[in-house]
Amino acid sequence: MDRPTESAGSSKRRERAAFLLLTGVVFPLLAVLVVAGYGFAVWIWQIFTGPPTGP
Repeated sequence: MDRPTESAGSSKRRERAAFLLLTGVVFPLLAVLVVAGYGFAVWIWQIFTGPPTGP
């Protein structure tokens, strides 16, 4: 059941703000951090094991 103090317009506005925050800030930041973390892991791995060698 809906709360009597919260109107439907306020709920939709909060939902839209949350959606924009997730799609405009959180997900892009998370994607950059995942790619940067992978690059850092490969860099550290190559410090210990050396660069890849070709055939």
